[in-house]
Amino acid sequence: MFDTVDQVKNGLSGQQYIATNEIATILYLAEKLGKPLLAEGPAGVGKTELSKAWAAATGRELVRLQCYEGLDESKALYEWEYAKQMLYTQLLRDKLSDLLADAGSLAEAADRLASEEDVFFSDRFLLPRPLLKAINNDAPTVLLIDEIDRADAEFEAFLLEVLSDFQVSIPEIGTIAAKQHPVVFLTSNNTRELSEALKRRCLYIYIDYPNVEEELRIVQVKVPGLTPRLARQAVETVQSLRQLQLKKNPSVSETLDWARALLTLNARSLDPETLENTLTVLLKHEADVERARRALNRQEGNGYGRAYS
Repeated sequence: MFDTVDQVKNGLSGQQYIATNEIATILYLAEKLGKPLLAEGPAGVGKTELSKAWAAATGRELVRLQCYEGLDESKALYEWEYAKQMLYTQLLRDKLSDLLADAGSLAEAADRLASEEDVFFSDRFLLPRPLLKAINNDAPTVLLIDEIDRADAEFEAFLLEVLSDFQVSIPEIGTIAAKQHPVVFLTSNNTRELSEALKRRCLYIYIDYPNVEEELRIVQVKVPGLTPRLARQAVETVQSLRQLQLKKNPSVSETLDWARALLTLNARSLDPETLENTLTVLLKHEADVERARRALNRQEGNGYGRAYS
């Protein structure tokens, strides 16, 4: 579908995802080589959005597995619908006398019961979770394993087997092999070191905060109603805030939230009052807000708003 890096870049652009040449190149290679793509970087820089944009650009179904502490293979693969199984048990009990009425021997009766027991663990009672859904999907699929660094190392080890063979074993049913190999994205906010074994199986890219011009282009694409002057003022302000030692730097997604807030307020430029009243859209810790106010107050030595008015 996409035969060059430029086509990949244009395809993402069609989904309003502004990709660097590096991102487009690694994604192109992941697609052509059939390898998972591991994207690391700060929260909110577009790692998850990359998989969503690629799924839309290629016409694939997106299946997302959100990782968290305590996630295990049963929650990621499948569950049995026990309520349905209990209902079936009641139905079987009601029909038991009819089922065994003409059994010629105890062995024949046992065989009949055994055949009914197999139904308990069949597809009709199987509830697929994201991994099994992606593997067992007839349609082309993008599998997003989001924030893998939040999951335990044990789950990461289990994931290696799935990514190696694209098949899973369900003891009650058997081995289910992928009907088609999904395109796999893994994201990490780098809160813990991932195993070398996982990284070896993936193509790797680190997505950092964009520079001024890259972020300005993102804002212009995502919030087209913002005036060019205000868009640049907003981006330059965010870029300056990221130079401070904040507890949490404003992400690209928060830049976009702020841009939309400024548009909603019908702001024409970043005056001191508007900046004061909307700073918490960007910063989510009081200590960061106070640090930012002090830093902006020092700019040009005469009130933080003057530099932006």
